Amino acid sequence: MTKLEKIGADLKRATAKQAEWNQKVKDLENRYREEENNMIHTMVHAANLSPEQLAQIIAMASQGNVGAYPEGMGSDDEDHDQNDEENDQNNEEDD
Repeated sequence: MTKLEKIGADLKRATAKQAEWNQKVKDLENRYREEENNMIHTMVHAANLSPEQLAQIIAMASQGNVGAYPEGMGSDDEDHDQNDEENDQNNEEDD
């Protein structure tokens, strides 16, 4: 086998490996995107958001209002704080 034939054979093997790796990269990118979408889906369902509420939150986040809630939606902390105040008022009325 001449030096040129050997280099040609190496090139052919390398090209085949490149095609395999390119396919593997595409598969991994698809799996990554799918898992990322599953995580987002799970978070949205856990937060019990409607599509409209999710759209509002995304729009607010794109404007830099991270951590803010759309009107009509309160954070869990706000709900707990309001419940605590109501409980305190009820306890004072009972005394």
